[in-house]
Amino acid sequence: MTIDNIRVTQQARDQLITLKRRTGIGQWNVLCRWALCRSLAEPATPPTVKLVLDSNVEMTWRTFAGDQGEVYWALLRMRAHLDGLALDEETLAQQFRLHLHRGIGYLVGDASLKDLTALARMATSEA
Repeated sequence: MTIDNIRVTQQARDQLITLKRRTGIGQWNVLCRWALCRSLAEPATPPTVKLVLDSNVEMTWRTFAGDQGEVYWALLRMRAHLDGLALDEETLAQQFRLHLHRGIGYLVGDASLKDLTALARMATSEA
């Protein structure tokens, strides 16, 4: 696994601040886990965009994933496989960043996501 440190764009940082305020979840890593899973659940592949990782939000993979690092990595590998992408570490790292940022955007753009209860409801609803 090539992801040692995770950084986000300034826009994603601002969106995470909004999500912290809305949901009451105070840790970046928890919100980022939700964002990754939200994007992985989307059937379309994330668009390939150049991300400028210029914010001060940075965490290690261990902080991001906690004890479930292998699970998140396996989910990412499975999704890349389903999308017909190479499974080399560079491609997977890029897909991780794209999914993370897309997921953050999806969460902040969801008008129904106004509190922690709505976030939990989103996780249990049928897609």
